[in-house]
Amino acid sequence: MPLIRRVLLSVTDKTGIAGFARQLSEFGAELISTGGTAGALREAGLAVRDVAEVTGFPEMLDGRVKTMHPRITAGILARRDKPEHMQALEAHAIAPIDMVVVNLYAFERIAADSKAALPDLIEHIDIGGPALIRSAAKNFRDVAVVVSPSAYPTLVDEMRASGGALSEATCWRLAQEAFRMTAAYDRAISGRLAQVGQAPATLPLALDLRVGKLSDLRYGENPHQSAAVYGMPGHGIAGARQLHGKELSYNNLVDLDAAWQLIQEFEGPASAIIKHTNPCGCAEQPSLAESYRKALECDPVSAFGGVLAFNRPLDEETAREVAKTFIEAVAAPGYAPEALAALTAKKNLRLMEVAAAAPDLVVKSILGGFLAQTPDVRRLSHSDCQVMTRRIPTEQEWAALFFSWKVAKHVKSNAIVYAHAGQIAAVGAGQMSRVDAVKLGAAKAVLPLEGAVVGSDAFFPFADGVEEAARHGITAIIQPGGSVRDQEVIAAADRLNLAMVFTGIRHFRH
Repeated sequence: MPLIRRVLLSVTDKTGIAGFARQLSEFGAELISTGGTAGALREAGLAVRDVAEVTGFPEMLDGRVKTMHPRITAGILARRDKPEHMQALEAHAIAPIDMVVVNLYAFERIAADSKAALPDLIEHIDIGGPALIRSAAKNFRDVAVVVSPSAYPTLVDEMRASGGALSEATCWRLAQEAFRMTAAYDRAISGRLAQVGQAPATLPLALDLRVGKLSDLRYGENPHQSAAVYGMPGHGIAGARQLHGKELSYNNLVDLDAAWQLIQEFEGPASAIIKHTNPCGCAEQPSLAESYRKALECDPVSAFGGVLAFNRPLDEETAREVAKTFIEAVAAPGYAPEALAALTAKKNLRLMEVAAAAPDLVVKSILGGFLAQTPDVRRLSHSDCQVMTRRIPTEQEWAALFFSWKVAKHVKSNAIVYAHAGQIAAVGAGQMSRVDAVKLGAAKAVLPLEGAVVGSDAFFPFADGVEEAARHGITAIIQPGGSVRDQEVIAAADRLNLAMVFTGIRHFRH
């Protein structure tokens, strides 16, 4: 059980460092530090010894060399149970270091800028930090390594209970976290530098899924399955900030991700309602509140207990509309104070603040391995579309067709979306035949389908799907085309006076 008598502190993220160092000092530990960290600690009124004083060498080369010196690394790596190690320290007047508190230059923040120049990337590669962390982690039986400010409170509690010491189990846990962190740091560097001077590959050369665990979940899709969420803090749904509500479930996260991906399709104020990963309501309107009301009209029964996403910060009017229905979770880029006040009155409602994140890769697991593909981010333009029928869509039909197409992309195949301009009217999802998806959508419709359009994620293999849709009053269809029976399908649309547009783009979602 290492007694913490001497601590080396050198951190980029200075969150909580002064308070932690003060506690260490009160336990009797000597504080050794570098540059900006030493300045922050002195500013907090703490006595700090400079690394340069320990090594007898000043920081040099614009700070590239600070801690890489035998008087530091030997003090960390010396095994206390080996007499020859301790004799070597004594012979060279080197004091052991019992704790290393280090986090690294913010390479990933710089790397996130696609325009970052190579010299800037290089200068944000930490050298001494990983060496210190790995040295301390390697010698975990004698040295505690601390790489995250989130660890400070529990370490202080343990040291308070044990007279300034940490258990070997704690030091082992800290070492494991440290090795995970340096491994992730190296992967971030190698991955980003691989993109310099060339267009990014369609897929990474190697698929590396060793991202850190963000949290355990109560259970998976069902109570008998264990689960956890992995990812990067601050990135997309996995790293979103929970502002309120009870613990997120596995299914909440899956649905939130589906809702968030759908809502990114729209530029105007838009709302999406998801149930079991499928949209049961979606609308784009002049105001966010109106978009939510229109989305809810589509299928208010299925919306009960659903998950919502918005592409604008939630305002008070929208929040008060949301509060009228039982909702499991909400994802939005922000919340007005009045909106938070209205929604936090529901103690279990999960409120997530999400930063947009563009995925580089979509990964799914299968038995024995993984499937990986680039994300489906293809947007449709008028130049992609080819009118195949005698009748050309009206301006209003074009707006509805484009809207239905955006939503169909996020419905499980086979997917059929009935829509008016800016509002879905009904959804037929996940059917084994396309005509059944057409029938299911119509059967579930609450809103009138007369005058609506249909969006289909893949081609109609037979004319029966088009004929079934026309029976419910639709006036236009958008679909990829590509069936061997396209001419039969087009002939049916002409016979029924429908406008039909081919996109040449398919949007299967499995």
